[in-house]
Amino acid sequence: MQGMDDEIEQMRTYVETALEASGSHGFDHILRVTHLCEAIGRAEGADMRVLIPAALFHDVARPMEEERGLRHEEEGARVAEAYLGAVHYDPVLIPAVAHAIRTHRYRSHATPETLEAKILSDADKLDALGAVGVARTFLRAGEHGGGIQDAMDHIEEKLLKLKGLMYTEGARQIAEERHAFLMRFVENMEGEMGGVGWRRYLV
Repeated sequence: MQGMDDEIEQMRTYVETALEASGSHGFDHILRVTHLCEAIGRAEGADMRVLIPAALFHDVARPMEEERGLRHEEEGARVAEAYLGAVHYDPVLIPAVAHAIRTHRYRSHATPETLEAKILSDADKLDALGAVGVARTFLRAGEHGGGIQDAMDHIEEKLLKLKGLMYTEGARQIAEERHAFLMRFVENMEGEMGGVGWRRYLV
């Protein structure tokens, strides 16, 4: 167990260094997703030797997507495979780690086939819901030069749909609570914009 703890700590350090900058997909996002994976994974009986490395590496290639247009789920899987191979991680587990990373994305055309991949997909979506999800949405809008309108569009077009896309029972329960918070936030926005709705008010 101590050996795995040391390996995980080394992975954390590697990913934190690789990400460099913070933001809506910064290292704090990685840690929250990893924590959710731990909680859901233990309840679902997942293989933590697959799930935790996948969670730590799932967004490691975000900077490459921003800089070079590479799909971060594909490049992240490649980075994880290279890193795990270099540190002599159990070679039997590496393909499952890569699969989970490759299929975690909301917009991915690939479907999570394993329990660990489904949990990672759920955890990543859960971090887009609730109070943290709202904060990340406005942070993301600012990162792309947008404002309140852009953030609210993102909530409507993506975040309000996430509750129905969970694979695991544990994630569905968390999603219900976070979705309810998100709905209250949208209602409050409408009220604070004078009762005419945020979209019409801001156009």
